[in-house]
Amino acid sequence: MTRQNISKSLAVLLRARMQPNPIPSPPPPPPTDPDPAAPPVALVRHWLHASASAASPAPAALDSFSDGYRSLDLVGRREVLRSLAIDYDVPRARVRDLLRQYMSVASAEPSGGDDVEAEGKEGAASALYRMERGLRDALRPRYAGFLEAMNAQPGGLKLLAVLRADLLALLGEENAPALRALDLYLKEKLVTWLSPAALTLHQITWDDPASLLEKIVAYEAVHPIRNLIDLKRRLGIGRRCFGYFHPAIPGEPLIFIEVALLKDMAASIQEVLWDDPPTPESEASCALFYSISSTQPGLSGINLGKFLLKRVIDMLRRDMPSVQIFATLSPIPGFMQWLLAKLASQIKLSEAESQEGNSLGACSTFKESILLPDEERMIHDATEQADGKQGIELLQDILKSRQWVKSDKLSAALKRPLMRLCARYLAREKKRGKALDAVANFHLQNGAMIERINWMADQSEKGIHQSGGIMVNYLYRLENIEEYALSYSSTGFIHSSPSLSEYLEVSNIGLCFTPIYFD
Repeated sequence: MTRQNISKSLAVLLRARMQPNPIPSPPPPPPTDPDPAAPPVALVRHWLHASASAASPAPAALDSFSDGYRSLDLVGRREVLRSLAIDYDVPRARVRDLLRQYMSVASAEPSGGDDVEAEGKEGAASALYRMERGLRDALRPRYAGFLEAMNAQPGGLKLLAVLRADLLALLGEENAPALRALDLYLKEKLVTWLSPAALTLHQITWDDPASLLEKIVAYEAVHPIRNLIDLKRRLGIGRRCFGYFHPAIPGEPLIFIEVALLKDMAASIQEVLWDDPPTPESEASCALFYSISSTQPGLSGINLGKFLLKRVIDMLRRDMPSVQIFATLSPIPGFMQWLLAKLASQIKLSEAESQEGNSLGACSTFKESILLPDEERMIHDATEQADGKQGIELLQDILKSRQWVKSDKLSAALKRPLMRLCARYLAREKKRGKALDAVANFHLQNGAMIERINWMADQSEKGIHQSGGIMVNYLYRLENIEEYALSYSSTGFIHSSPSLSEYLEVSNIGLCFTPIYFD
């Protein structure tokens, strides 16, 4: 066979191998006009199919899907989400077919003279490149085009945020692989579409439209705005409020942050919210971030707050050179839940040891002393009826009642152990190598350090329920932000001040003490 014939035969072989095996054709698109008598969820799935099956979805079909989806109840929305995740997933039959062809071509080695071999390798390489491009296209889920078209549609980004919020709620009950894949893909797309370059920073003032101010009141998630006077104070002298906006969602911030301009770092939210008269701005040396609120549950896990915080710090440094301290006064939302769970587990272990006849104070693998001996005595002395209970049982009863805040005696007895345990919770308790508390993790990964914890800093019902009234100051040392963020992300190391270290040094948690029983 001549060299020309060999090359021609190889090319024919490669082209033949690139042809996929017969694959069932996708179902034909539905009729343009659905049956108006069909159930609402069927109509929405009709418009979903019309949009997801088209190479270029029609704007009218996308609008019909959006309007229909918003009108559905929870059950209907979840049916549509399951259909989107499963029916329009990656076409795996085609992927398998292309992979078989790819491996077949990749393993074929042309034989013959040097010239023939060179021509064969060049032809094989061209075929492989084409097949790799085909594989990339095949690995793209079929809902990808629908999501991208919806994002480009007026009002589409808001709809996608609503859709992902519903998806996250569904994942909390059904952790199905197809739903997880849809969430991951949509989250990655939202991160791209909501890059800082696409967002606008705006200072929100009392002069903004009433519709925007109403949203600030509605979305404030940390310290509820009680009335218009409270709102006006937060937007007035000595205060700042900044929001990130996206042009596709006009008049509604994606996230906003509230700032108090003070002489020094505040130790309680009461002095921030009830500061009257406020500190003259010319005398302010501290910018205290006391509330960050996200307005879109569907953007959970997308760290817009990191970029907002850095932009605001840069703006304040430029506009107010006298401000040298940048800190937060932050809630500790998981502390009390963690502590009550820890107390319950230790009480259960203690009861199990007693039933098994173990000697009091014997250390088991999971046994630890939550309270120090003198702390147990203080709690006993402040409790009217001990009923033969251990200190941790008394502490559990006191915390569950939430009435201890009304007793100066109980409050004084609890201050030392709660502050010490809170320091441990913030600086030592971790999940996957990072701070267990979500707010702590947010600020630490942004380059902050734990500066100070404050007793009775939030005396609201929510503050007592979440953290026993304790709040924390995170400090952003501008010269150390990058260093602290890098060390935390790479090793989980948490930087803290000497004042916090004092609590940690006296915290002998993990050592076994003999529990004290009180009559």
